[in-house]
Amino acid sequence: MKNLLVTTGIALLISIAQPVFSATAILAGGCFWCMESDFEKLTGVNDVVSGFTGGSHPDPTYRGDHSGHYEAVEITYDPEVVDYQGILDHFWVNHDPFDARGQFCDKGHSYLAAIFVANNEERELAEASRQRVIEMFPGQAVITPVLPQTTFFPIKGNESHHQDYYKKNPLRYKYYRFGCGRDRRLSDIWGDRVTHN
Repeated sequence: MKNLLVTTGIALLISIAQPVFSATAILAGGCFWCMESDFEKLTGVNDVVSGFTGGSHPDPTYRGDHSGHYEAVEITYDPEVVDYQGILDHFWVNHDPFDARGQFCDKGHSYLAAIFVANNEERELAEASRQRVIEMFPGQAVITPVLPQTTFFPIKGNESHHQDYYKKNPLRYKYYRFGCGRDRRLSDIWGDRVTHN
């Protein structure tokens, strides 16, 4: 009986510590170090993983072949705290939706921005949020597309240092982010809607 009570108590503590339900979103907004940093600061986000998606190469790597892929993040969040709309709202003000060549100082296909949707509900919300941005900026072409979700490949192995790069290398990260002009450009576009720290 005592063992049963202890086991039940441990199971209850574990269930309290874990979110009852979580959801994921995959977004590309240029440098995945920056996207990881920006989304890990959003209340309701439990985890952000850097990786690649959207291409056909079966084993994309940072230093190797990742042609056709986007640098992206997989965001795990608690929809009771922040819903998919909240994720989208945060995404828009943390990238440049007008850049057809990449993001900020990083140019090339892998640095393009995109929203990867898993189902029709996500597509409808993503397309509606995109339309709102189009209406906010008449006369400017919103480049960021809404695309079907494909396999997400987390950065791993000897390239794992890219995960949580902003935490592991804070000075290098801040120097890169400042030098790339990311925050200046975001402020120019979004003004006081910018959420970065």
